[in-house]
Amino acid sequence: MSMLHSLHGKPSEPYYATRYAVLRQPLGMPLGSERLDDDAEAVHAWVGEHDSVVAVGRAHIIPEDSDGSGADHKGPGAATIPAFGPLATQTASRPAFQIRQMGTLPNHQRRGHAAKVLARLEEVMVEEFGCRTGLLQAREHAIPFYASQGWILIDEHYEIGEIGPHRSMIKRF
Repeated sequence: MSMLHSLHGKPSEPYYATRYAVLRQPLGMPLGSERLDDDAEAVHAWVGEHDSVVAVGRAHIIPEDSDGSGADHKGPGAATIPAFGPLATQTASRPAFQIRQMGTLPNHQRRGHAAKVLARLEEVMVEEFGCRTGLLQAREHAIPFYASQGWILIDEHYEIGEIGPHRSMIKRF
């Protein structure tokens, strides 16, 4: 039986372990690269099965004076994430939020867990924070998933350091 959970604040160690196992470890990145400086201020959602965290994701409000660019992870050697075009050109409705660090353990994929996590994050950001625009940077293999959830491609293809090719996506609420 799977359970959907969410939290505004610093997540648990099992949450971080899943985030690392799915998003950073396969790329040979060091333990700790799954943590972001603003995790304590972000909204986190996850699916738990039995005593395990099997799918994770997070969202944060993009500050009014930010175009969404920044470091990909905490610590030295982090790749730079480019600006979101609609924020840089001030054509996105604010407040805006960013989805980051979405991942599902391989043996739990294709069960709807990521869709539940994403829907919860969207719901919290819109209902509790009044956000009108969502933005994210999707790894190329994840684009069909986000498109199936109503997200639209924007901007051009770009590389994020060790992680690889990405495209930015937007969803208006």
